[in-house]
Amino acid sequence: MQKPVVVLGLGNPLMGDEGVGMRIVEILQSEAQSYPNAEFIDAGTGGLSVLHMISGRQKAIVIDCALMGDEPGAVRTFGPDDVKTTKKLAHQSLHEADIIKIIEMAKQLGEGPEEVLFIGIQPESITERIGLSDTLENKTNEYADAVRKALK
Repeated sequence: MQKPVVVLGLGNPLMGDEGVGMRIVEILQSEAQSYPNAEFIDAGTGGLSVLHMISGRQKAIVIDCALMGDEPGAVRTFGPDDVKTTKKLAHQSLHEADIIKIIEMAKQLGEGPEEVLFIGIQPESITERIGLSDTLENKTNEYADAVRKALK
């Protein structure tokens, strides 16, 4: 049976800080028993499959790196109405998607979560490498705490 809350970690672990969402989900999966109503999913570069992951949920919490103009490592919690997407898509892969447009699509289909929260983390470095920058790695517990707060 599907749980009412889904926590999605988005990103690409081969691009440095772009993988922060997945890293935070990894941390939270180890304590999933503390959140019986939540499912934690490493959504990676899930593209349009994210539509199915959020479908029919009461709440979706999305963790991703976000270019917010803040200092590297800064974290913000916001809703879909608080952000304007500027993502340019090449439309060459089903793994390529704009999370804001996916949430809009889910709502248009009557399948969208009642509540959507983003945990945005300002990256320090998005380059071809495995692993987070030291700046973000040293703040992973702070990021996990932001998700824990959103789960209460």
